[in-house]
Amino acid sequence: MNGWGIIQGLGVTLKHFLKTYLEDIRKGKGRYFTEEGVRERSASSVTGVFTVQYPEEKLILPEEFRYLPFLVYDELPDQERKIRCTSCGICAKVCPPQCIWIKRAIDPDTGRPKPTPAEFYIDVDICMNCGFCAEYCPFDAIKMDHDYEIASFDRKAEHVYSMEKLLKSASYYEEIRPKNFAREEAARLEKEAKTS
Repeated sequence: MNGWGIIQGLGVTLKHFLKTYLEDIRKGKGRYFTEEGVRERSASSVTGVFTVQYPEEKLILPEEFRYLPFLVYDELPDQERKIRCTSCGICAKVCPPQCIWIKRAIDPDTGRPKPTPAEFYIDVDICMNCGFCAEYCPFDAIKMDHDYEIASFDRKAEHVYSMEKLLKSASYYEEIRPKNFAREEAARLEKEAKTS
């Protein structure tokens, strides 16, 4: 009582403050403005309090980091893109804030719907980055991205992403999430082996 809790709290703050400077003296300036320094300071074993000098330094994102969804397409040998999305609409139905809009393509000859989207929109200002759309997609057509730097001056014009802005290749997905990609490819190949 009588302010003892405040004194203890200030002592903890002072301890972290001093540990930070002791680590800086021990390691030198190589801890700053290098990827190795950021990786080292991000480790759970490091003591002290550190500030990441953004945008010169950026925290290393874990593989499971998720921000905005994107549509995956497969690259075909003849420079064509095969969009995995079949415009089934499951992602739009499970989206809690209802920020996904899909318009299915229509075959001009028959007038019937085709299993591909004509238009696909996501309002990134409404999206809460929950990942339900990617989790429930039966075709692995929608995944969560690592790109979090989307600030702009005109949010009405630039924050409703169209299909062209959302499309990214399967090789991009492999680059940002190598473990998930390997696991999904192994499952897909196993499934194909069972069906053939």
